[in-house]
Amino acid sequence: MTLRVVFLDRASIVANVRRPRAASDYLEYPRSDEGQLVERLRGATVAITNKVPLRAATLRELPELRMIAVAATGYDVIDLGYCREHGIAVANIRNYAVHTVPEHAFALILALRRNLLAYLTDVDSGLWNRSTEFCLLDHPILDLHGSQLGIIGEGVLGRSMAAIGRAFGMRPIFLDHPQRVGEDLEYHPLARLLAESDVVTLHCPLLPATRNLIGEAQLRAMKRSAILINTARGGLVDEGALVRALQEGWIAGAGFDVLSVEPPRTGNPLLEQRLPNLIVTPHIAWASQGAMQFLADQLIDNIDAWAAGKPQNLVT
Repeated sequence: MTLRVVFLDRASIVANVRRPRAASDYLEYPRSDEGQLVERLRGATVAITNKVPLRAATLRELPELRMIAVAATGYDVIDLGYCREHGIAVANIRNYAVHTVPEHAFALILALRRNLLAYLTDVDSGLWNRSTEFCLLDHPILDLHGSQLGIIGEGVLGRSMAAIGRAFGMRPIFLDHPQRVGEDLEYHPLARLLAESDVVTLHCPLLPATRNLIGEAQLRAMKRSAILINTARGGLVDEGALVRALQEGWIAGAGFDVLSVEPPRTGNPLLEQRLPNLIVTPHIAWASQGAMQFLADQLIDNIDAWAAGKPQNLVT
């Protein structure tokens, strides 16, 4: 099979992306706007996208498109219903972030539980220089050992979080739901998980059923000493409610690597004011050098496998 392959947002991947073996024509664009999609994909057999949406209105104009290779695990930017109805294969990336995302999540957890930002600010402002004691103890420092780690999502990332948590002496608890992945894990219903966990971390997809999964009621149900970590999708949490929770002390802190709209060109409630108990990073948990190269290799492997009649990692 020969095919025309078009990468719509190549600049989103900082790695070596090899040319698909079966590609008769291979084009890369650093980024693509909605108004450019039909023209750029006209005649294409395969579209590669990371965050560029491909909805039904666009796909209807592309009768030759037979595959969409998503350069990410999440595929909410694709109209899967349309693709299933019209025989367009959609493949995503699997298991590439099994180390980088949990490591980033624990960096946020450690920084918040030990109040590293507050102490860094104190040192920068000269408080330690003026201290009457050999150390500063102005902010609470909490151990991970002996604490409960509430994990929402028991895929490879959730399980990796549990493994790291156990190494720190934490007790991992997973959110109970009808489609349990394995009975080797300990499950609690959401209300109990939130009420008893010292750290709650999100590792589930953004679906209609999970949008605003954590809102005002859920935040109020958490311990006042607890922290919330989100390295999954911004839409899982009501951001306005989270701001109030942090300002009014419903929870102790939050670490977010994702926002509901990215990039936040028109602002975001979590960025409008400096909250000392909030850490926001710019969607980089996935982006270690090793993880990005693994992603780039699997991305092209998905295309080559599909072209050879042995598709892998399909979500349609």
